[in-house]
Amino acid sequence: MENKITAVQWFIEQLEQKGDASENVSIRRIQISVDVSDYLELKRQAKQMEKEQIQDAYENGVSDENKSNLSGLFTNAEQYYKETYQEVTND
Repeated sequence: MENKITAVQWFIEQLEQKGDASENVSIRRIQISVDVSDYLELKRQAKQMEKEQIQDAYENGVSDENKSNLSGLFTNAEQYYKETYQEVTND
């Protein structure tokens, strides 16, 4: 089975790789400095990855038999995503 990574895990890993991290143990803080353009691109990619993962989960979770029962709700994964997450993902 293929190892997969969530969009959140990927985003965190990318921030840690691209960012200049400094740790202040005495106040229990980690500060990561990332160029704004790098951050915006990572954010865009993570959001796209999350959308694809949600749509894949929808497609994998809805069997052909269930699709006919759900046809009144959503016609496909794209519609499900838009109607479920549209307001959450707007910038």
